[in-house]
Amino acid sequence: AGSFQDAGVIQCAYNLNFPLHAVPASHAQCPAWSAFSVSSPAVVLETAEDRPDTLVLRLYEAHGSTAVTWLRSSLPVQEAVLCDLLERPLAKNHLVLEQQGMRLSFTPFQVLSVLLVLRQ
Repeated sequence: AGSFQDAGVIQCAYNLNFPLHAVPASHAQCPAWSAFSVSSPAVVLETAEDRPDTLVLRLYEAHGSTAVTWLRSSLPVQEAVLCDLLERPLAKNHLVLEQQGMRLSFTPFQVLSVLLVLRQ
């Protein structure tokens, strides 16, 4: 019922097309852990590419609206900078690392790439 945004169609589509795979493990209890999260349901973290000492994240706004989200990471991020689609850092586009994460603003259907430099 309602719009595709209200119905959670995008998340359901990801769940269908990219199901979780169970992996046998020991019986020891492990705490829940996630490397990244975003605070807006309109923003999708699509990919994370691993490079030596850095990660490149690609996010997009999926609802056709403007959105502000907080990108949070449990990884030791030293520096974050917006980059182009060829993953070249954009001059003067360093993101401020705050306690609640990095604040990102999106226009409708905008794609953003973020280069994260990790502490050693």
